[in-house]
Amino acid sequence: MSSSLRDLSPNKTGVRRKIETLSSTLTLPTVRRALGVLEGEHSSSRLGGNNDPMSIRDYTLEDEARLIDWKSSAKQGRPMVIDRERLVTSRIHLLLDNGIEMEGRTASGETAAQIATNAMCMFAALSTRRHDSISLVFADSKSIIRKPFKGGLAQFEQAIDAGTGAETHPPRNFGALLDYARTLNDKGSLVVIATDDHALSEDHLHTIRLIAAMHPLMLIDVATLNPFRPISFGQVTDGFDGRRIPAFLMDEESAAAVDTHRQYLATRLEDELRKCEATLLRATSSEDMFSKFIRLVSVALKQSSSGDVSTTPMALGAGA
Repeated sequence: MSSSLRDLSPNKTGVRRKIETLSSTLTLPTVRRALGVLEGEHSSSRLGGNNDPMSIRDYTLEDEARLIDWKSSAKQGRPMVIDRERLVTSRIHLLLDNGIEMEGRTASGETAAQIATNAMCMFAALSTRRHDSISLVFADSKSIIRKPFKGGLAQFEQAIDAGTGAETHPPRNFGALLDYARTLNDKGSLVVIATDDHALSEDHLHTIRLIAAMHPLMLIDVATLNPFRPISFGQVTDGFDGRRIPAFLMDEESAAAVDTHRQYLATRLEDELRKCEATLLRATSSEDMFSKFIRLVSVALKQSSSGDVSTTPMALGAGA
């Protein structure tokens, strides 16, 4: 379903500012831990982890206190840090459903594509700080376009906005997008797939399990508006033929039935993803997506650390 009214761009720019603020205020150790708890990890020749020692240097404000090596510090007479090999994946795959169905509206007035794009920017905000290689993929029924990306968050925002900014899009082919994800052979790299709640079906679950067996998997699920519930902006119409929903069908009983069915499907999908250790992030707006992303990472950080994550910039970002 779509709305005949305006593109609610303030929602988009407001969340983008929050993402940029979060990215700039997080310390590098927090960024590394945040991505580390979401992704699969393997040894690399990069610094900032807990594996084999690589070098010794003076302690700086960017370092966590737990990284101080007390024996070396006692010898040198000042705080010293031993840099150790970091467990990372050097690439993150961001796969975006770019079919025309993603132009459907949500209860916030945004399109599903806008919310999915902002969700991808959240992951890019952390990955670009860690200087990971980002593989950005746009998929529809006519093509699957991969854009290897290296740069900062601003450049990523330009790239993803350009990729989704066409006036017209072909229909989706979500099955082809999942098949592409199966061909990714750098095992252990994080895969993030963004679509709306109409794309997934029982036929896709087997492929999703196969992807999750090879990669840490995050599925972004954008919940579109309920066509039987009145909205505060525009008129709800069919996205393909422009027909309006008859007024006599728009009642609370019909709306509640749709909500119940969608919640059942979302809960079942979440349970299936949990079985294969994948994660579902479902939201109705960019603000909702941002809050759930912050909560997801904060909880993961808390579980992976004996410290209190509530005092970290990551946790504080939810209320920015």
